[in-house]
Amino acid sequence: MAYSLLTSLIIFCLFSLSSSLPSQTILDAAEILSDSGYVSMSLTLELVSQTLLPKSPSATLFAASDAAFIESGQPPLSLLQFHSSPLALSFESLRSLPVGAKIPTMFANHSLIVTSAASDSQISLNNVNITSSPLFDDGSLIIFGVDKFFDLNFPALGLTRSPSPNTGCTDDAIASSGGDSFDEASGVLRSRGYFVMASFLDLQLLGFRDGTKMTVLAPADEVMMDRVGNFSDISSSIFLRHVLPCKVSWSDLVNFDDGSMLPTSLEGFTINITRSGDTLKLNEVSVAFPDMYHSDWLVVHGLGEVLTLLVGPEQAADSSSETGGSKTNEQTALGNSEF
Repeated sequence: MAYSLLTSLIIFCLFSLSSSLPSQTILDAAEILSDSGYVSMSLTLELVSQTLLPKSPSATLFAASDAAFIESGQPPLSLLQFHSSPLALSFESLRSLPVGAKIPTMFANHSLIVTSAASDSQISLNNVNITSSPLFDDGSLIIFGVDKFFDLNFPALGLTRSPSPNTGCTDDAIASSGGDSFDEASGVLRSRGYFVMASFLDLQLLGFRDGTKMTVLAPADEVMMDRVGNFSDISSSIFLRHVLPCKVSWSDLVNFDDGSMLPTSLEGFTINITRSGDTLKLNEVSVAFPDMYHSDWLVVHGLGEVLTLLVGPEQAADSSSETGGSKTNEQTALGNSEF
């Protein structure tokens, strides 16, 4: 019965999958922007949304006020791209970032700089305050308002990263007194369009948690189904590799040095943290929605792709069929791989 329910949910969500933001989302956002007094940005969004926003399930846009448009005139496309990030960033995620942290934008090789501390009453990027709550947030697109355009030439600030943030990933620090229910987290996942991983939380993890803190890395529905073809191909190993036996928030992730490794709940499978420019990657997969859900014992991050083995050319043929093989075969491949 549980399997039938989950299969029905998967089939339902397949009808609404898209590799980019839905056109209705853009129209709804433009209407809200106009009603909120951001008329110039509303018109701009409708005209250049395909170029301005990334072809991904989620994004964050920082909308300049009408006064900023009047003062600066119509901005070039590069400046508009500088106000768009391929990450879906909640207010809480932004507040958790340290001063000097970089936020990648759609303007290549240009990042926004966090200039406010967690203790500040307002959040500022490039010394420009953003609105204290989103103007628009439908689960895939988040929009904050700004009073003026960000400075493209804003200097980067020094950021000291710790190679070993206190995430509780050590064996003697994973105990947690948090609640055992995944209901709230799976509800947030569904509201953001991550039905596949939400269903796994409902079913696969029943009885799985043993009092430890954990992190769930949730690939978008489309990439999950593109990888496995249909639900019957989704093995437990696919799910377990996306679960960390420790709580790792977005602020923790950005503090790790390149090359840092994180354990997962799949024996032998680890995650390598790297950066491409200012974009943080986990086994070469970008984080699309940091801190989608956050509690005292559980964190959920949205991913742009499914985490796969980091293999050499001679193992590529074996890894290409990993989702259809048994768990034993996958663990054999893991044993022959270097991370």
